[in-house]
Amino acid sequence: MAAPTPDGFAMTAALADLTSWLIQQGLENTPVEVWLDECCTRLVAAGVPLQRVNLTVRAHHPEIGTIAFRWHREDGNERLDFQRTSEAPEDFQRSPLYQLLMTPVTEIRQRLNVPNPELEFPIFDDLRARGATDYYATKRLFLRQDQIDPNVTTRPPEGMIISLTSDAPDGFSEAQLDGVRALLAPLCLTLKCGANRTMAEDITAAYMGRDASRRVLSGDITRGSSDTISAVILYFDLKGFTRLSETLKGEAVIELLNDYFAEAVDVVENNGGNVLKFMGDGMLAIFDLNEIPDARHVAVKAAVELREVFAATNERRAAAGLYTTGFSLALHAGDVLYGNIGGKTRLDFTVIGPAVNATARILGMSGAVDQSIVISSQVAAEVRATRPDLVSLGQYRLRGVTERLELFTLD
Repeated sequence: MAAPTPDGFAMTAALADLTSWLIQQGLENTPVEVWLDECCTRLVAAGVPLQRVNLTVRAHHPEIGTIAFRWHREDGNERLDFQRTSEAPEDFQRSPLYQLLMTPVTEIRQRLNVPNPELEFPIFDDLRARGATDYYATKRLFLRQDQIDPNVTTRPPEGMIISLTSDAPDGFSEAQLDGVRALLAPLCLTLKCGANRTMAEDITAAYMGRDASRRVLSGDITRGSSDTISAVILYFDLKGFTRLSETLKGEAVIELLNDYFAEAVDVVENNGGNVLKFMGDGMLAIFDLNEIPDARHVAVKAAVELREVFAATNERRAAAGLYTTGFSLALHAGDVLYGNIGGKTRLDFTVIGPAVNATARILGMSGAVDQSIVISSQVAAEVRATRPDLVSLGQYRLRGVTERLELFTLD
């Protein structure tokens, strides 16, 4: 169904209103999916015969390389996250977007309902099958040319690529495309506002953990500010890492750490915990008792899952001829200070307190009691009734810990 065709003055007025509205969406940090749907609907009402719109931006995320926001007049909108790779996938290399990205060309225009088209890409056949008659794509950078590092060729500069298709019999008119071109600057600003917020969320979550990221982005950034929370503390490290780091090449050490830490982080986060930091071959995480009332049960369950996951990971790595390792894990519960600690220009959002120190001492006991999982009575006491596999290891006096602690393991 083609879009209505208002007169030129009406379209100009509608585009002016849309410009102001887009800027307001950026100021209000409206999610891209929300404002894109409304923007496209308004463009159609203004006489631009849109069938499909695709917005692509680079992601600042360790796993996601690119994010695409797509709108379709009949099917609504969707967000697609594309994995970060060292080389562009083959299907992307055969797309008009890749040509825009990798060449000085700033626009691509091709009518899809003409014989012997000048440009041809595999996606054009898919678009024709959906009734598309015209295709237009352009790119805009979010940086000045002198801000782009010419030595960095492994990733594209920050910016946006937008593609539009029409299913009107005559496609887009030049006046309609001129209207779209005039809208690109405010559209880019709105998209950049959303992209910057997403970037901040992705980067802080990746480097600080999800909960710490949320707290920092909500304004909890004053040095020394902290909250007292009750939590189950999890300390974890890899066994024999010093020997492995002396045996393996640097790249193999990083690969090993990434493989095992990926599994450990997934187990903790899938059970509602928050990973706070990595320390060489170690990891610190918490299960907030205010957020997870049965955090003691959940943390013990996570320890069991981690043991199972490591067994499967070791089997997979051994089959591939890779080095394997085990882990040591300690669980303890208590009140901790949770907040910003550090210098004026470098802060860490973490937990401190006697309970954290005790957890580290409990982890150090794993070798003495010959157990990979050691759990304090502050966690085990509540869980024993439902976990007969919890076995007491006896009472111990730990260095720096005032009271003797009864320690447990999982049989």
